[in-house]
Amino acid sequence: MRVHHLDCGSMHPPGGGFVDGSPGLFRFAHMVCHVLLVESEDGLVLVDSGFGVRDLTTPKATLPGPFVALVRPVFDVAQAAVRQVAALGYDPADVRHIVLTHLDLDHAGGLADFPDARVHVYGPELRAALDPATSAERQRYRKAHWAHGPKWEVHEGGGGDRWMGLEAVRGLTGLSDDFRLVPLAGHTRGHCGVAVRSDEGWLLHAGDSYFNQAEMAVEPSCPPGLRVFQSLMQVEGKARKANQGRLRGMLREHRDEVRIFSAHDVVELEAFAG
Repeated sequence: MRVHHLDCGSMHPPGGGFVDGSPGLFRFAHMVCHVLLVESEDGLVLVDSGFGVRDLTTPKATLPGPFVALVRPVFDVAQAAVRQVAALGYDPADVRHIVLTHLDLDHAGGLADFPDARVHVYGPELRAALDPATSAERQRYRKAHWAHGPKWEVHEGGGGDRWMGLEAVRGLTGLSDDFRLVPLAGHTRGHCGVAVRSDEGWLLHAGDSYFNQAEMAVEPSCPPGLRVFQSLMQVEGKARKANQGRLRGMLREHRDEVRIFSAHDVVELEAFAG
């Protein structure tokens, strides 16, 4: 399966290297929304959807003001997944499946642009989004992103399946076993990674399990501003850190079998997109 790596939402929060780890502190940082477009036998598949057209044209209707002020999204509608799919020469109507790492606003904003797609999501995540328990969850999950009534395909864990040593959910309705959900809770209640077997081997979109490539190093580190942000956004810090450790262990044991990347690291995206 051929995989395209897309940036469906550039962001420029303040803090420079304190946030993105690159040289220079007195500048705005650069973060991305790393989305996959997969050409599969089951049709076109998106892994995450980034910001949608409405987010990028009328943000006051869908995005909370504090988020916009802090994260500073680039309001370029050409970055919306639906526009990039068309720019690659495909019909957006041929996107038949969207597999989500989680339902945060910068991952689920594009759902409304593909109203006929089946939307695969982990059960605990969908329940958290539809019935947010805290004010923080009410801010991160935006009802406008699924007001169109998506064709939810809800998947539960507990089946005992393993993938690269990690618990996994296979048998995603309408998709082959080349796609799997890998539960990695912590950032949100039902956060998952999404594994895709491409022409070049397995890929793991780790979502927001981590934010900077240095967190996957043998001796992990993280820019201080980003470390604070992750702590503020997490719902279960112990689980998040434990899952980061599991990901590092997976890389040690299966380095020749899988490539891993997060949702927001620009260096990782550039390495895949060339």
